[in-house]
Amino acid sequence: MDATHMPWTVTTEWYEDGNETIGNQFQQSNLQVALWAIAYTLIILVSVTGNVTVIWIILAHRRMRTVTNYFIVNLAFSDVSMATFNTLFNFVYALHNDWYFGLGYCRFQNFFPITAMFSSIYSMAAIAVDRYMAIIHPLKPRLSSTSTRVVIALIWVVAVLLAFPQCYYSVTEFYHPRTVCLVNWPDDYGGTHQISYQLALILLIYLFPLLVMLVTYSLVGRSLWGGAIPGEPSDHYHHQITAKRKVVKMMVVVVTTFALCWLPYHIYFILGSFNKDIYKQHYIQQVYLAIFWLAMSSTMYNPIIYCCLNQRFRAGFRQAFSWCPFIRFSEEDKTELQHTNTFRVTMTRSYHGDSTRVHGPGTTGPGLPFSSQHTGPKAQQAPLRRHPAPQKTNGPNLGPGLLEMSSGAKLLET
Repeated sequence: MDATHMPWTVTTEWYEDGNETIGNQFQQSNLQVALWAIAYTLIILVSVTGNVTVIWIILAHRRMRTVTNYFIVNLAFSDVSMATFNTLFNFVYALHNDWYFGLGYCRFQNFFPITAMFSSIYSMAAIAVDRYMAIIHPLKPRLSSTSTRVVIALIWVVAVLLAFPQCYYSVTEFYHPRTVCLVNWPDDYGGTHQISYQLALILLIYLFPLLVMLVTYSLVGRSLWGGAIPGEPSDHYHHQITAKRKVVKMMVVVVTTFALCWLPYHIYFILGSFNKDIYKQHYIQQVYLAIFWLAMSSTMYNPIIYCCLNQRFRAGFRQAFSWCPFIRFSEEDKTELQHTNTFRVTMTRSYHGDSTRVHGPGTTGPGLPFSSQHTGPKAQQAPLRRHPAPQKTNGPNLGPGLLEMSSGAKLLET
């Protein structure tokens, strides 16, 4: 019997003579095992350390608790869960071609990676939609904190439902002297049920959300980079546009990295669904280990990207690792994470009607303009002042008239 199971567990093939297995096709030298062990251990250590730190940075600092950052918390949780509960066990299975962990964990490890990946990619899609709304339609209502939690819960509910067939059909079977964990589809592997499910997975947890992000970030990019700004815009306006561009660049890097890491994995299983003979090749175990490593490595890159491309997260990492003798957590870093500047709001009359102009002393750095709930009610607590109508621009859409937000926590919300 072919012990290949899809799409989240290891591919193995056995030499059989009737009902008795007489050998294992795949054997690795101690050096190969050691090198792969180091590579996979690196993923687990970096992913767990980085993503747990990201969660702490956001939850421990009030200034970081914005709507979009809640989606980043969910993304980090999904990644650290994938690294913790899937990477190590599948790696051991791939090395030894023997399932040591029982039927219960066989069901779980076929079920949970789909759930976590769905949560990860739809968290990124939610961030893309949030950026689109913040930049293209800044005056429209935004998600509240409660609504954001509801969206995150809904993502997990749909993820669980999507992954349930993998759990339901998972079994362990014994082939002397080894046990295998596989998904026993009703019409066997390669049948209509398995291929339909596999294609649905690729569509729902890869192609569709990537298409959504491609469209939204394309529109956002055209708005931020494609429009000329006539006259001499204020420093606040330039500051805001620069901050928006930085966050869009960072999220595009995150999405592109995710897409590239998982692309070979999906191609591998698509090919295997239509041609099972590729699993019988002697080199296929090394190919699988490399492809699986690349896919799992997607869980460790995001914290590195945040730290490299965002000043506020960089300050958070410095604080988290300030116990290291070569890392210094400065007063500027502390201000970046904790200080909220005051601001004032002024109203301007344009050819569209009333619009809002927000002024403030600025921030200690461009930071990450992650969105929150509102641009109006809180701001209206500040004094209001009338100004002459601004010029019409072809630059990024900041609402009717010109909306400038450049101070304190409100910079995070645009």
